[in-house]
Amino acid sequence: MKIWRISSVTLAIAAAFPLPAAAQSNAELLKELKALRDRVTQLENKLKAAETPKPAPAAPVAVVPAAPAVVGMTPDQAREMGRIAVKVDALEDERENSFLKGLEIHGSIDPAFIYNRAQDTAGFQFLQKAGGDDNNMYAYDNSFFGTATLDIVKQLEGGSIFRLTLMPDRGVGSFINDGDIVHEASASIPLTDENTRLIAGQIPDWSGYELLPSAENKLITHNLLFDFIAPLAYTGAGLELTRGDWVVKGVIGNMNATKQSTGDKSPVVAYRADYSINEYSGIGFSGVHGKAANYVQDTGNTGLNLFEVDGYFIRGDWTLQGQASYGRQSKAAIALSEDGDYQDAQWWGVSALAAYKFTPRLEGVVRADYIDNHRNGGGLLGFGQDNVNGIGQDIDSTGNVADPFSNGANRYALSLGGNYRFNEYTLFKLEYRFDFANKNVFYYVDKDDYKKNNQLFGASVVVSF
Repeated sequence: MKIWRISSVTLAIAAAFPLPAAAQSNAELLKELKALRDRVTQLENKLKAAETPKPAPAAPVAVVPAAPAVVGMTPDQAREMGRIAVKVDALEDERENSFLKGLEIHGSIDPAFIYNRAQDTAGFQFLQKAGGDDNNMYAYDNSFFGTATLDIVKQLEGGSIFRLTLMPDRGVGSFINDGDIVHEASASIPLTDENTRLIAGQIPDWSGYELLPSAENKLITHNLLFDFIAPLAYTGAGLELTRGDWVVKGVIGNMNATKQSTGDKSPVVAYRADYSINEYSGIGFSGVHGKAANYVQDTGNTGLNLFEVDGYFIRGDWTLQGQASYGRQSKAAIALSEDGDYQDAQWWGVSALAAYKFTPRLEGVVRADYIDNHRNGGGLLGFGQDNVNGIGQDIDSTGNVADPFSNGANRYALSLGGNYRFNEYTLFKLEYRFDFANKNVFYYVDKDDYKKNNQLFGASVVVSF
């Protein structure tokens, strides 16, 4: 679409805003024309009484001749306006035919300050390398924040969409592919129409109400369900269907792996469906079924079933979100049976978030989480006995499991915080978080002791474009 074409109205507007005769940059010309266009509605009422000449021919004109005087405009002003309109048309034509058409580039950074009472740490976290020693392990105080992200989306001729998201050290590639910087590399290809698409590549998990990028989350840390019972990503191919108020997508592929190990030939089926109830609310559900790596007992891939449902209500100053999840993995429980056999890990959990905007810039947030994980000594998706995250069985004063056949700990978390929109690109966040369990599963480094709770304080600045 052309931004502006010459007419008696535009010429009259130009008379109201005299243009300099000196040469202008393309950016200045565009800015000036947009300002003129914004005044069209209010000035048209004043020009209704003026005689409207016939529009100029639609054929492109390489050289703009001197224009006759129009009501309220001198010949020089009309000539200058015509010159600008031709330049803008040329710029638009160039953009339509250039590589920039359909290209979007977004980015963000979110350095964070984290204080963890049990771990006896306080300091900034930014681009911390994943994996390796315990300081770099995935934990709720070391999740998907402190990141730098570059997101490139290109819509190709015919409707195909290419997406490449780079997130060094803290993206899903860092955890599933030995430090790889690629967080997402996916393609969406229309088949019969725009609403029926083939999707393929490395796709981050889509379950739950919380999103991975810090710029799209209200708090710094993530909820318990996001951190401990949701997959990281899928590598495979599938379909995405849009039908009215429904969007349904699914893939067949590897979960949390870019390549299957020797002997592993069974993929998982992962899916998600979203239904828009109205402009304020919606509901969704997702699931994963198949075989996935068993990191708790190191038995290779074992059967996995995950299912969750989530919803939202956003209206005015209020945001309400919630999620309920269930999971089970064969032979992945922390505790063995009394006869030495592997047992299944099984859990369920809920999470709820409420946020209220006290002003258009300042928002208060509260979030509460619970995971029931008492079956067979505990064990979550990829997590065994873990005294940093508070997962597993009760620990006695000697640092050993009090009873190898005891139940696992049920986990709770309560976060209070808020965010402040400093400007269009900058968001400040604060969060106080209290984690607790019904067993002694949090290790206090400075005291060399185990307790049932831990405290965390965080602050971060998110700059995104």
